[in-house]
Amino acid sequence: MIKVLVVDDSALVRQLLTHMLSQAPDIEVVGSAEDPYEARDKIKSLNPDVLTLDVEMPKMDGIAFLRNLMKLRPMPVVMISTLTEKGATITLEALSLGAVDYIAKPKNDLSNKLVEYQDELLDKIRLAARCRIRATPILPSQPEPQPGLKLKNRLIAIGASTGGTEAIAQVVSQLPENFPPIVIAQHIPAAFSASFARRLDSKSAMTVQEANGNEMLKNGNVYVAPGDKHLVVVRRGAHLYTMLQDSEPVNRHKPSVEVLFNSIADCAAKTTIGVMLTGMGKDGADGMLNMMNQGAYTLAQDEASSVVWGMPGASVDVGAVQEQQPLSRIASRLLELLKVD
Repeated sequence: MIKVLVVDDSALVRQLLTHMLSQAPDIEVVGSAEDPYEARDKIKSLNPDVLTLDVEMPKMDGIAFLRNLMKLRPMPVVMISTLTEKGATITLEALSLGAVDYIAKPKNDLSNKLVEYQDELLDKIRLAARCRIRATPILPSQPEPQPGLKLKNRLIAIGASTGGTEAIAQVVSQLPENFPPIVIAQHIPAAFSASFARRLDSKSAMTVQEANGNEMLKNGNVYVAPGDKHLVVVRRGAHLYTMLQDSEPVNRHKPSVEVLFNSIADCAAKTTIGVMLTGMGKDGADGMLNMMNQGAYTLAQDEASSVVWGMPGASVDVGAVQEQQPLSRIASRLLELLKVD
């Protein structure tokens, strides 16, 4: 049984989350708390496996509580977030402090999507219970430009999901400003992707932006897929460009890593390095295999350093990965692969 403690200042939300979680035979809601002080006492007495935590609460906000929790008693935390710009900023900070995932705060008009929401909630709780909780890495200072890199027509493509926002930040923050262009498909809500791009830009020597479509890929730039569009790469003459597609989700995701990687397989595989980071499921595994078969070099984050080894593991299983590396080594390995012989 997965023991869950629900922490939210709204009695209605506590009741709704408790009811939905209690329907699962493998989950037990051991208690609820309306503020962080009550939560602190109940964590000590009830010893839950997973915490659901409201982002905004009275007495002590969720971020301050989470910061203390991760220092004193690290445990899997799923943030209950508002899908707004403000909610995005707070939630991304929570992920940087060690929260493993987030889900939208349930709304009063959920009735027509209640089953879908409940399924997502249960999936995230089960996943959180299996996640590896570790201290948040201290990101290094921004690196100096690297001489002797093979830059011409090179491209880096990154796919990630659960745990990916911080994994991407750790990789990109260690790369110099004269690095080849990077395209990223991270599973993220539409309300969060612009905030994620800005947050990543603040940590990086490279320039990070949410892709708008029709941008020519340039060295020193990172292009993040919007949270409600597929990002693809297309070739026009000698140059590569971003393009956005508002088509159906693939592997239940939009943006999908599968879509991005397959587009690169069609137009730029031989000069691309594909990287699969932590994430739940198998989105992108077949696309990475396609990319590799067309000439791309492929890396995956290893199991020991992944919050969830779903997407990297699936890529390994289908034979799409030429080497595995711990997260701490991926940036330096990319630099090694781009060094002029």
